[in-house]
Amino acid sequence: MRGGTRLPRAVRLLVVARAVNRLGAFSLSFLTVLITTRFGAGAAVAGWVSAAFGVATIPSRLAGGRLADRIGRRRTIVLGLTGCAVAQLGLATAGSLAAAACWAVLLGLVFEIYEPPSQAMIADVVAPDEQVRAYGLLNAALAAAGMGAGLLAAGLGRWDLRQLFVVDAFTCLLCALIVRLCLPADRRVATVTAARAPSVAPWRDRALLRMLAAGTLFAVVYLQIMLTLPLALDHGGLSPADAGLLFTASALTIAAGQPLTRWRRLSTLSAPVAFAVGHLLLAVGLAGYGFAHGLLAHLASTVVWSVGDLLLVGRAYAVVAGLAPPGGKGRYLAVYGTSWGIAGVAAPLVGTQLLEHAGPAGLWGVMALACLLLAALQPALVRAATLPRAHHELRSRAAGLPGGPAH
Repeated sequence: MRGGTRLPRAVRLLVVARAVNRLGAFSLSFLTVLITTRFGAGAAVAGWVSAAFGVATIPSRLAGGRLADRIGRRRTIVLGLTGCAVAQLGLATAGSLAAAACWAVLLGLVFEIYEPPSQAMIADVVAPDEQVRAYGLLNAALAAAGMGAGLLAAGLGRWDLRQLFVVDAFTCLLCALIVRLCLPADRRVATVTAARAPSVAPWRDRALLRMLAAGTLFAVVYLQIMLTLPLALDHGGLSPADAGLLFTASALTIAAGQPLTRWRRLSTLSAPVAFAVGHLLLAVGLAGYGFAHGLLAHLASTVVWSVGDLLLVGRAYAVVAGLAPPGGKGRYLAVYGTSWGIAGVAAPLVGTQLLEHAGPAGLWGVMALACLLLAALQPALVRAATLPRAHHELRSRAAGLPGGPAH
């Protein structure tokens, strides 16, 4: 093991703030339940409201990236979290189905605003060789807080579903307060630099778009675990509630494995190798779901794919941050992050159709094949994306010209 450098204070404070926010971020899982029980709507109507929320998160993330580069990281995070709190309170107090639907769409429009500036802030203050560890620490903290969120949801959900949205709003405001008071102020020079960077055109960057395509496929696979696993367990004769145990096992694996990321052999893995091994482990774990018949077998498969996830966490964000030109990290990370919004619309359709026509074995078999495809393709995409920029940066430095990605 190696000690490694201590991550900057800003990163550690950001991790704490986001963990506080994640502790209350359980209400969305109950959005459809709130709509059906409080307003008497059918499942189809609730599904459309949930889908509208998902679609709205796509422009939300893009707006977050642009704002992060224009007005600063801290201001954008506070703005997004405050907007989430207002929309959550609106949902909690909505008196009609139409009002609840409007608040749900508004929540989608502000829900992802704070993600790009959070990721960009880490890329700003952490050295490139430590960025994967920083993103991994953030992910581990969110996973650990997610376990506590499940316990809070179990208690409050039995009392009044509206209280879930009130508590979620409170944690958003608390997170915004921590960020506003504790994180360093946005530097004016960064804002001016961003405003003078007309060359930032993420949608024209082919390397970024290839990473976006791979990221979308990964997100579709990953969301099957979050969205379709309970249904697959039910098809396999287990209780859908057992998915909660599997999610907890995954969170524990990621949190417990975080110190291993500082082990020399893991910390020095190149991005292509880490992508290949991580996706292979995901493939093995998901294939295991297809053959598993009991809870213990599902738990073993969960640990396997969670180890793969541990290797992958932060890798793509670090690559994308390295692709961005000066003043463009927020927008580049935002464009890459739309993969989750796109997958949020596609994943439920893909997963339910596969489950209905091919059963759990077919569903997880297809997902495992997708991971094998990513294991083969993404390392090549990363090499193709980083090598030309590295050569360009070296030539620019040799000529005494500004150029190359911001690190």
